[in-house]
Amino acid sequence: MDQKPPTESIEAANRSLLSALPFDDTADFDDTDRGFLAALEPGVVTAADGRVVWDSDSYSFLRGDAPASVNPSLWRQSILVAKQGLYEVVEGIYQVRGLDLSNITFVEGATGVIVIDPLISTETASAALGLYRAHRGDRPVVAVIYSHSHVDHFGGVFGVASEADVKAGRIQVLAPEGFVEHAVSENVYAGTAMSRRAGYMYGAVLDRGPQGQVGAGLGQTTSSGEVGLIVPTLEIRETGEKHTVDGVEIEFQLAPGTEAPAEMHFYFPAFRALCMAENATHTLHNLLTLRGALVRDPHVWSTYLTEAIDTFGPKTDVAFASHHWPTWGQDRVVEFLSTQRDLYAYLHDQTLRMLNQGLTGAEIAEAIQLPPQLERAWNTHGYYGSVSHNVKAVYQRYMGWFDGNPARLWPHPPAELATRYVDALGGIDAVVALAQNAFDAGDFRWAATLLDHAVFTDADHSAARTLYADTLEQLAYGSENGTWRNFFLSGATELRDGNFGTPTATAAPAIVAQLSIPQLFDSLALSVDGPKAWDLDLSLDVTFTDLGTDYRVTLRNGVLIHRERAGDGSVQATLALTKPRMLALLAGDTTSPGIAVGGDASVLPSLLGVLTTGDPSFDIVTP
Repeated sequence: MDQKPPTESIEAANRSLLSALPFDDTADFDDTDRGFLAALEPGVVTAADGRVVWDSDSYSFLRGDAPASVNPSLWRQSILVAKQGLYEVVEGIYQVRGLDLSNITFVEGATGVIVIDPLISTETASAALGLYRAHRGDRPVVAVIYSHSHVDHFGGVFGVASEADVKAGRIQVLAPEGFVEHAVSENVYAGTAMSRRAGYMYGAVLDRGPQGQVGAGLGQTTSSGEVGLIVPTLEIRETGEKHTVDGVEIEFQLAPGTEAPAEMHFYFPAFRALCMAENATHTLHNLLTLRGALVRDPHVWSTYLTEAIDTFGPKTDVAFASHHWPTWGQDRVVEFLSTQRDLYAYLHDQTLRMLNQGLTGAEIAEAIQLPPQLERAWNTHGYYGSVSHNVKAVYQRYMGWFDGNPARLWPHPPAELATRYVDALGGIDAVVALAQNAFDAGDFRWAATLLDHAVFTDADHSAARTLYADTLEQLAYGSENGTWRNFFLSGATELRDGNFGTPTATAAPAIVAQLSIPQLFDSLALSVDGPKAWDLDLSLDVTFTDLGTDYRVTLRNGVLIHRERAGDGSVQATLALTKPRMLALLAGDTTSPGIAVGGDASVLPSLLGVLTTGDPSFDIVTP
């Protein structure tokens, strides 16, 4: 790693923010420290094999004034987010913050404790529960609430609950309608690609420090322990539903299609406390996360925030979420939620206004400006999402990838385009020289564009790779957005040191095991190597002996189709097995007992022979 210091143009840009932004507003610092009880000492969590899965102490450098290599607004946010420990929200509600990307919350009931959003990993959730119990007593867990279907809000469930206790009725698990379907599909269908890009997004392999990873805006980074999932015992299906759990009354508001496809807010009348899940945080969130996902709907998002304000605002004294710190005081809560609502509504409405005037997504991203009152609010700043990539996402949601210009309807792919641009500009050395001029002038965006073409023409060109890495590094130093900084630095790291692959993956066995049979066959269809399967015409009846269900699977024209078997028509082969045995078979176990095959014995090997796996080390900054 050959890191470079920030250039004068980046230092000047970062200095200018010190007078442009309201750094004298310290309310967030007061709120982050409020209710502090104790920190985990040391702030390191390990797996059973001794591997470190979380290290909050590695962020101890986050103190004092921002160094020249970090945007001062991001530095401020990272100091706030890195604070770690057990906090009292109100008497009876406690949060552990800073032990994973997300928060875990404990609500005390008559006989035990309700756990909200048990982090990503078993190990971090267990450590958080231990910290809570050390200061609040050894209360049994009586319920777990998943606020929504992202892994940082359910993955650590085995650290606070067991399947046995749930099946025995000792622990309830509550979640919004559709939770399991969305939790599983997001982590499995495009899981390989998302996980690879998530390594960039969260800076998983970056050194932590002023020239490296300083956080991700929403949380510091992701833990890397065991990921689990326990299926809910109670799905919330309607807004206004009320349930009493261990003597604690909870009123629910469904908010599907917001930050997650299955999400909900919930209110605790006895505590006058409102949990906003991940729909109101101290940052502009993502409408399209950089790791990849379906585009979220800011109009729906803002509508549910309005509903939350109208329903709960007049009776709420504190609002908390599964990221960041709470907001106390009825007036402050309503103002906070209103600011967040206005933020998403403004981005939606103004993007639509401008696209209807003929602007493209990229043009809107350059032209749009937030109202002054929103600009002054720290919680609207783009530490995780950004105005730039969010408005492009809104454009994509309504208009798709094509901007209407016919010259852009059928462009060459990146490597072919790069070769032609480099030839037109006089060859790769000339392009690198132009990029050096742009770098020296502080035009790092243009330098990056030129060098992207150069590297995609010749990935081994040393001067191009070196300058490209240096350029991405400067873009990182100036970025207010934590995930942009991580992307730029990760790209620079791979250019200098080579491909680092996928440090962590979320398609864990416990998640894969929850695939429904239709989802299982859908995931198989996504794995078929189409050209390799063009000439195959296969049919197979599959009986799941543990579920009592039968499916007919066909493969023709490279397309795998499944349907519940009607029992009619001829079939080439039959297969009888349990669902766990099917998962083991697809994982490569073709020899263990538990499989009964009938008919043409070549059908199953032929099918398995055209299935492929994703590449967790596909290239990103090189061709």
